[in-house]
This record gives sequence, C-alpha cells and structure tokens, in this order.
Amino acid sequence: MVINAANLIVVATALPLLMGQRLSWAAGSARASLMVQALGWVAILFSGLWAGRWQDLLLSTFAIACFGGGQWFMFEAMRGWLGPRRGRTLLLALVVLTPIGYALSFQVYPVRVGWANFMIAAQLLMVAQSTLSPGTSLGGPWRWAVFGSALTMAGFTAARGVLGAFLTDLYPTFWTPHPVNVGATVATNVTLVLSSVAVLVAWRGEAEAQLREQAFRDSLTGLTNRKGWDELAKSAFDQARRHGYPLSLLMVDLDHFKRINDSQGHDVGDQVLRMFGKLIRDTHRSGDLVARIGGEEFALLLPQTDQAGALLFEQRLRQGLQRACAEQVSLNVNYSAGLACLQSGDAGLTDLLVRADTALYRAKDLGRGRVELAG
Repeated sequence: MVINAANLIVVATALPLLMGQRLSWAAGSARASLMVQALGWVAILFSGLWAGRWQDLLLSTFAIACFGGGQWFMFEAMRGWLGPRRGRTLLLALVVLTPIGYALSFQVYPVRVGWANFMIAAQLLMVAQSTLSPGTSLGGPWRWAVFGSALTMAGFTAARGVLGAFLTDLYPTFWTPHPVNVGATVATNVTLVLSSVAVLVAWRGEAEAQLREQAFRDSLTGLTNRKGWDELAKSAFDQARRHGYPLSLLMVDLDHFKRINDSQGHDVGDQVLRMFGKLIRDTHRSGDLVARIGGEEFALLLPQTDQAGALLFEQRLRQGLQRACAEQVSLNVNYSAGLACLQSGDAGLTDLLVRADTALYRAKDLGRGRVELAG
C-alpha cells in the first residue's frame, strides 16, 4: 500500500510536468483523477498512523471522498474525449453520498466498510461503462485499458465490501493481509500504470486531432480551408454517388469585396469575412461541408439536398446576410452564387465544381447579387 501510494504520488507529480498547463477539459480531468486519488491514498496512510478516532474519521472520510472524486474526474475525461455519456447525474449522486454515508456509519465497521466499498465499486462500474460506445474519433484502443482497469478494481473493491460487511473476522481492518486485500493492492498498482498510459495516449490523440483541425481550419472565418475542402469534399461526393442520394454545391463570391478593402480598409474587410463565416456556420446543418476556398470565395456542399432544398438554404443565407450587415458592419454587402446539383454525368467532384463555377460567373455577368443554376 505504501508503494502504491508512492507510485500515485510520483504519477500525480509527473503528469503536470509532462502535460503542461494548457489542457482541454478532458485531459485536465484525467490528470486530476490520478492526482485526487493519490491524495486519497496519502490520507489513508496517515489515518493508519493516528490512533485517535476523530483523526481516523476525518482522514478516512476525506480519502473516500477523494476516491469518489477520482472516478468523477475520470468519467468527465471520458465525456470530453468520447462524447456525451449516460449516468452522469447518478454518478455525481454516488460520489456525494459515499463519504456522507461512510462518516455517518463510521462507528459500525461492517456497515461503513460495506457501504464505502460497494458504492466505490458502483462508481468504478460507471467509469467502465463510460468507455463504451465512443461518439467521437478519439475512441481508440486506449479506452479498453481504462475499461479493464475500472472493471478489475470494481471487482476487487466489491470483494473487499463483502469481506468487511459479511466476513468481518477475515477482514477486521483495512491493513489485514487477506488474499483479496493483497490482490486488490497489487491490482491497484497495475491499473495505475495502465490508466496513466491510457491517459497519455488519449491526450496525444486529442492533440493530434487538434493539429489536424487547425490544419483544415481557416483562422479568420472558422470555416474549413481549401486544404480541408479538397480532402473532405471528395469523400462526400463519392458517398453521394455510391448511395445515390442528392447532393448540391453552392459556390458563393462576395460582391465587390476588393472595393470594400480599398475604401474601408482591410480591417473592415476582415470583419465582413468573419461575419459571413459566422453566418454560414450558424445557417448550415451539421452534415454540410462549408469552406472558404479563396479570398472572398466560399463553397457549400449540401448532402441529402436537392435543388429546391439548396435554394431554400441560399435564401436563408442571403436574408441572414442582410440582417447581419445592418446590425454589425453598417455596409450593404451581397454575394453572387452558382448552384449545381449532382447529375449522372458528373464523374467526379471536379465536374460538379466546374458547373457550379460556371453558374457563379454567369451570376456575376448578369449583375451580381443573385444565384444562377447550373445546366
């Protein structure tokens, strides 16, 4: 147990140095989980050194609270890395009630030991289930290390609860060298290593995903950039062709944008681009691919959308631009657009782009501030 506490303290000390301070909520929660559990083990060790009942009560209750807090933070890490998780409210209730029930039943050893261990085992099971069904791309093999660690410790913790609550003579104190207790302590050391490695792997995966996101993101508008468009649009086009569902492409160009930069300055021009980028983000659906592919040129790929649906989308976008201009920049900004819908003759994304571009330039030639349909 001393070695286990020492290992946790080393990990809790090393992780802030390894991971730095600028962390996401998920990475920070995972690190906090290990640090809080280390604090709990320190409290357990000190509670065994003091013979005073009140000192033991305060320190061991604090330790139980730390163990619960560790499970809560690990659950939050899974929620941040894998998407929304079920049972968050229930876990919070267990974390809060566990130390309260432990303190209230402290004078009755079987009750307090059974209560604490069964409740912590339940928390560990909830952490284990939180690793299942990832809702994001970060759900790699690392989560099985967390799953196995939490499930293993849930089993040993429940076994401790059975011993303390129903076989008290075999497990009269926390320090009793019963095989279950020894096995639980060894398992704690092993799962500590697995959990620490899993946290570092998940954190690295998150960092790599953020770098990919930055590489595909236009810093000014927050939309996908040309590099991201080239990679993602082809996949969306291929899926539409393969499954036979409608696909529409809107090519949009802000009218007379150079005139805005020349007369109002580039700061105002950037403000217009940011405003339009935000408008597109607020207007598009989650499955749409929207990108800034040039200075004032934007591409909006709309899966599962036919010509009528695309025209409705374009109408909402144009009306939204008029309102945003009046409220934010006090300029009359408009755009020209070309709309092309997937046809049987489109062998690749380039064919769809060419037709949409042709329609866009026709809209400019016809006076701008309008949408033209591709043939």
